[in-house]
Amino acid sequence: MKYLRRVLAIARKDALAEWRARETVTAMVVFAIMAIVMFNFALRLRVDGFRPLVPGLLWVTLVFAGTLGLGRSMSSELVNQSIDGLLLAPGDRSALFAGKALGNTLFTLILAAITLPAMAVMLDEGLLNPGILLAVGLGIVAYSGAGTLVATIAISTRAREVVLPILLLPITLPLVTAAVLSTGAFLDGGGLAEALPWLGVEVGFLVVFWSAGILLYEFVLDS
Repeated sequence: MKYLRRVLAIARKDALAEWRARETVTAMVVFAIMAIVMFNFALRLRVDGFRPLVPGLLWVTLVFAGTLGLGRSMSSELVNQSIDGLLLAPGDRSALFAGKALGNTLFTLILAAITLPAMAVMLDEGLLNPGILLAVGLGIVAYSGAGTLVATIAISTRAREVVLPILLLPITLPLVTAAVLSTGAFLDGGGLAEALPWLGVEVGFLVVFWSAGILLYEFVLDS
C-alpha cells in the first residue's frame, strides 16, 4: 500500500501540474489535430477511400503527439532541479517510474479521446467501436511505459528532444505495427478472433516495457 501511495502521489503531482499549466496535453492535442487536418486535405486529392490508411494515420498521429508529450513531461522535471527532489524522496525508485508512466498514460489517453472522434468525423470512418478502443488503449499503455523509460535516458543528454524519438521509435516499432494491425482488423469488421494475435503482441510489449521500467529504473537514474 505504501508503494501504491507513492505511485499515485507522483501521478497526482504530474496531473496537478498539467492542470495548472495546461502545456503538455495542449501541445499534444494541437499537434494531433493539425496532423489530422493535413492528412485529410492532402489525401483527399489523391485517394478515393481512406479506410486502408486510417489505422496507420491514427497511430502515426498518436505516436508523434505522444512522443512530444513524453519529452515535455520529463524536461519539466529539470526546471528548478525538481528531479533531484524526486530522487531524494524515500522509498523504491521504481515507484517514480510507475507514477511518471501512469501520468503519461493518462495524458495520452486524453489525447486519444480527442483524436479518435476528430479523425472519425474528418475521415468519415467508425473509429469509436469497442474493439478499436481496446486496441488503442493497450497500445497507449505499452507505449507510455517504454516512452517513460527512454525519456529518462534521454533527459541526461543535451539534445534530448532529438535523442528521444531516435531511441524510442525503433524500440516500439513492433508494438506500433501490432497496434496498427489490430486496429485495422476491428475497423474492417474482422472481430476479436482476427485481432487477437495482434492484441496479444500489444499485451506482451506492455508487460515487457513496464517490467523493464520497474526493474531497471534505478540503474537508469544513476547512469
